[in-house]
Amino acid sequence: MIIGELTGIAILAYLLGAIPFALIFGWAMGKIDITKHGSGNIGGTNVFRTVGLGAAVVVVILDLGKAFLAVWLAKFVIGNDSPPILAEVPNWQVAQVLAAIMVMVGHNWSVYIKFRGGKGAATYYGSWFAIHPLPALFGGIIVIVTAVLTRYVSMGAILGALGILILMIILSIVNGFPPIYLVYSVIAVILIVYQHRANIARLQNRTELRIGDKMKIKRPDSVTEPPGAN
Repeated sequence: MIIGELTGIAILAYLLGAIPFALIFGWAMGKIDITKHGSGNIGGTNVFRTVGLGAAVVVVILDLGKAFLAVWLAKFVIGNDSPPILAEVPNWQVAQVLAAIMVMVGHNWSVYIKFRGGKGAATYYGSWFAIHPLPALFGGIIVIVTAVLTRYVSMGAILGALGILILMIILSIVNGFPPIYLVYSVIAVILIVYQHRANIARLQNRTELRIGDKMKIKRPDSVTEPPGAN
């Protein structure tokens, strides 16, 4: 029974994570296919550069929200009654981490858009708001401070994830925080760094775009049909 429930949670979390809000609101608010403009990335930063701040804020909030919803639903569905499948780890914690990972996977490799997607940072922070707000706020502050000081959003996303990992190591050792969340933070950092590998290369070469820099558009802004119309 519990395996079936966890399988359903994983599928639902993936499908929620796969919703390409950047693509949807890139068209709704800017009349462009975001995958054909700017970096082509399905994320808030590319929306900001190609559509504008308002659309980017909407997209980031929705990406945070879909991760929060997936993880919250996971705990709600599993509850506290079933015997643990992992020694001394409540099944609802297993469900939370499974949903959090799958919502990131869905966001990064969306079934709705031929397994393209974003880089997983917003969904990572959104999942932490459902698990425990402290890591989410801690990582979010690092993102904002780094972006303000360096104007590199990608650096902020990476350092924020690494900051959460360090915090989780401390909380696990000092505070007895459930180690399964430390495992999640390690997996998430690997995913985020992997998805930012091109950004890391550009940071090393000093060619990464900063906030406010102009980006060359891949194709002209002459989109006359919504994405997927043909």
